Amino acid sequence: MASMSRKSRAVKGKRPYDAGLRQAQARQSRDRIIEMAQRRFLNDGYGPTTISAIAEDAGVSVDTIYKSFGGKPGLIRAMAARALLGTGPVPAEQRSDELQTRERDPRKLISRWGVFVTEIAPLAAPIMLLVRDAAGSHPELRPLIEEVHAERLRRMTDNARRFAAAGHLRPGITVAEAANVMWTYSAPELYELLVLRRGMPLNTFGRFVGDAMIAALL
Repeated sequence: MASMSRKSRAVKGKRPYDAGLRQAQARQSRDRIIEMAQRRFLNDGYGPTTISAIAEDAGVSVDTIYKSFGGKPGLIRAMAARALLGTGPVPAEQRSDELQTRERDPRKLISRWGVFVTEIAPLAAPIMLLVRDAAGSHPELRPLIEEVHAERLRRMTDNARRFAAAGHLRPGITVAEAANVMWTYSAPELYELLVLRRGMPLNTFGRFVGDAMIAALL
């Protein structure tokens, strides 16, 4: 009986399994891997960066990275997805959708889209420009480029459909044409030309994008 009592106390004394804590630790580990990968890729380039170097920086095993991301293209995909979330506690796409349900003035709405561009472009453009420049010698990146372009066009087409449904588009402009305008002005290449190459201040760039889309769509 005494033996059973001791066993009972031992079982009760065990620390309960905390699934939430394990999930939080896994997310932190994943975020650190992505952060270290992005630092390596942007500093050293896609080709010279190795999985072993990223693993060492992140304090994880090489196998952990391969199991979680499948290699360097998977890391780039995760980097791009994280960049598109923006800097706020709520993902940028969700904030954009919520803005469209509240804002009835199309000029103010487009101007706010220009502000979103200034939030997302500094995060996403360097990654996509890196992928573009590396794709010539690393063909495994080409499908990723097409995937990201297609996803951005999907988002811009959704925006254009809502804009058309609200009666905001200038007569004669189709949803596809409006989506092309939005897709063009949110392109990383435009950020590269005006901000990175010409040194345009980021706030000025946001106003430029907003004003250009207002002129093209309204």
